[in-house]
Formats: sequence, structure tokens, C-alpha cells
Amino acid sequence: MVDALPDTEIEMEINNLYREETYTDRRVGTLQILTPVNVDGTTDGARQTIYVGQTQILTPAGALPLNFELEASSLQEAIEKFGEGAKNALADTMQRLEEMRREAASSIIVPGGGAPGGGVPGGGLQVP
Repeated sequence: MVDALPDTEIEMEINNLYREETYTDRRVGTLQILTPVNVDGTTDGARQTIYVGQTQILTPAGALPLNFELEASSLQEAIEKFGEGAKNALADTMQRLEEMRREAASSIIVPGGGAPGGGVPGGGLQVP
């Protein structure tokens, strides 16, 4: 796939490396712990550990994956905040989907129907 993009440089960020650990309850979701590391693999204590929750919500259109960061300082704290984080991620996702739906609906132009919003193209008043 890299050959398809000959002018694109693909390089890992040597100062932004993380070790991944994954935990799951095999029912509701997965917690991913990203521990910052130095290039030699030792833990980088200068950067924060990142906790990421992952789950899916079943919708009529199929499974909707949710990924969300959790403000936590331990695995236990991340587990305790998982449910609320998932609810917030779902609410944010639904809001974004609604915004996209509105934007798509407002950009539909009906042949012979004038400009979107019912006005005359270029502004002005429509005279009967």
C-alpha cells in the first residue's frame, strides 16, 4: 500500500511511543491502556498513561463502534468510569450524526425548486 503513495513520508514518531495493554470483560467492552515508553522500551514517566474505552452499540443499521478516552489514573478508576464514558461517547456520536444529517439535508437541491432554503439563488426576494 505504501507504493501507492510514493510522495508520502511514513514515519513513526520516535518521541511519541506507547506500549499497549488490553483488558476486557468479554461482555461489555475493552479497556486499552497506553503506557508511554522511550525508544528503548522503558517507561517514560514524564508523560501520562492514556486509558481508552471501546465498545459497540447495536443499532438498526448494525454495530456502531465507540472509542473514548477516560480520565483515570489506574485500571480500577478507568473501569469505574467506563459506563459514563460510553454514554458520553454515544451522545457525542449521535449529536455529530444529527449535524451531518442536517448538513446533508440542507445541501439537497431539487430540480426546478430554486435554491436550498426556498430563496432565490444569489439572494433577493421572489416575486409572484
